[in-house]
Amino acid sequence: MKNENEQRRNEKMRCLGHPHLERRVEGFGPVAFPVPPSSGGACVEGALPEIGLEALTLPTSRELMVVGHDYYQKAPMKMNISHGGVCIFMLGVLLSCDPAAYACLDSGFFYVVNHGISQEFMDEVFAQSMKLFDLPLEVKMKLLRNEKHRGYTPVLDEHLDAVNQINGDYKEGYYIGVEVPEDDPEAQRPFYGSNVWPTAGTLPGWRETMEKYHQEALEVTKAVSRLIALALDLHVDFFDRPEFLGRPIATLRLLHYEEKLSDPSKGIFGAGAHSDYGLITLLATDDVCGLQICKDKDANPQIWEYVSPLKGAFVVNLGDMLERWSNGIFRSTLHRVLGNGQERFSIAYFVEPSHNCLVECLPTCQSKDNPPRFPPIKCETYLLQRYKDTHVDRDSYK
Repeated sequence: MKNENEQRRNEKMRCLGHPHLERRVEGFGPVAFPVPPSSGGACVEGALPEIGLEALTLPTSRELMVVGHDYYQKAPMKMNISHGGVCIFMLGVLLSCDPAAYACLDSGFFYVVNHGISQEFMDEVFAQSMKLFDLPLEVKMKLLRNEKHRGYTPVLDEHLDAVNQINGDYKEGYYIGVEVPEDDPEAQRPFYGSNVWPTAGTLPGWRETMEKYHQEALEVTKAVSRLIALALDLHVDFFDRPEFLGRPIATLRLLHYEEKLSDPSKGIFGAGAHSDYGLITLLATDDVCGLQICKDKDANPQIWEYVSPLKGAFVVNLGDMLERWSNGIFRSTLHRVLGNGQERFSIAYFVEPSHNCLVECLPTCQSKDNPPRFPPIKCETYLLQRYKDTHVDRDSYK
């Protein structure tokens, strides 16, 4: 099995060149990246390693520039930046499809920096998140999630790993989706509609902060999707089409883990082992360790490694739909959260395609010898089932 995986990785690493993109970067000098030592699976704390960039500036910080394989082979660049064993990619600077493909194949997890969202604004989003979770429980319960999964989710509301968890997740959360007015026909769709907002008197400026972050995070996600498209030998704007991210189901979720110590041997987790449902997830975390990934979810026993907090970076993980699209070449990442007795905050941004999008094997990911492994499924159908499987019935709170 290992040799087969290595062969598949090597085949996909032979990315096709993209001449139209190569012409855009002619004349730019090399980019050098220092490579910090691997953590060996331990949780490594610290700031982003210093990265030296030479002679490369783009008009906008979110413009994603990717170089084809041939250009990459000729350029004296070191692209294997990592932190705690997880690859780092920079949006808005010179990149190659080669390391992007490698990160997706190796673990489905990577960091993204230079994404265009300021640290000052990220600090404000975290501060507003903390204010929400500091509210009394009776106030938060008045904001309880509705039938469209908007609003507050109490501790133990979500049960992600029915096999290994004795209870639900020891975390509370808050869902914010795409805001669609109730008189809009699109509001009838399961994951569109009005959000549940705290009153301005309770949390002044809270809604405005979250709406701004929702919009900015979507732009980052679209930039990441272009990198993934090229890694799959697709046109750079493949996922920008209306049926994909042109009309996405995009959900912001604020998360708060209480000061509880996890114990896997007793089935106690901050968040049980799971893979995300959609295309891409952006995750911003505070500086408290807790997130773990399992690079090979089929292994027995499973090997879990910490993903170290990296200030100023998003952790990106790939979801189930991308695994289905890529025919298993890019695998959704099994991950979980272990509490260490410290309070922990994180902000997840889940992006799925449009409600009616049919998720089926991409043409570049199948052949006569490698037929589609998954049956086609509509995005809306898949999401509704996954939410039903992992959340407590709302009627239980009545």
